[in-house]
Amino acid sequence: MNDSSRWHWLPSPYHSLLIFLVWLMLNSSISAGNVVLGLILAFVIPLLTALFQQRHRPMVRPDLAMVYVVILIWDIIKSNLEVLKLVLGPMNHLQPGMIVVPLDISDPLPITMLANTITLTPGTVSAEVSADKKYLYVHCLHLQDESARIAEIKERYEAPLKRIFKC
Repeated sequence: MNDSSRWHWLPSPYHSLLIFLVWLMLNSSISAGNVVLGLILAFVIPLLTALFQQRHRPMVRPDLAMVYVVILIWDIIKSNLEVLKLVLGPMNHLQPGMIVVPLDISDPLPITMLANTITLTPGTVSAEVSADKKYLYVHCLHLQDESARIAEIKERYEAPLKRIFKC
C-alpha cells in the first residue's frame, strides 16, 4: 500500500492538522468537546474544499525556493525604504504608471506567486493577468524606465520561478 492511497480519505492531512490545532488555540481549551469538534472540523473542511482545489505543477527545486524567499525579503526591505523616500519627498516628482509584463510562464501557481511577489514588494501592485495568461499588468508607484522595470521583474522573479517549477 503506497502512502497516497493510505490517506485518500483525508485529502489534505497537513491542512487537517493545522485546522485542528488552530481550533484548539482559538478556544484555549483541550476539553473533550473541543477536541471532538476540532477533529470533526479537521476532517470535514478539507473534504468539502477538496472539490475546489486544482492540481498544480509541483515545486521541483525547493532549495531555489528558499533562496527566492530570502531575495524577496531583502527586496521588500529595500523597496520599503525606497517608497519611504518617495512619499516623504515632493509628491510632484512621483511618476506612477502601468506596465505590461509578457509572461514566459503559463501555469497558474507560478503566475500567482509572481503576482503576489510583485504585490508584496512596496511600490508595485499586480493589477491583472490577461485571459490568455500571456501578460501581467502591474501598477508602479514611480516608473522612470518601463523596459528596465519589466526586465527586472522577469530576471529577478519570473526566471527563478521558472527554475523552481521547471516551467
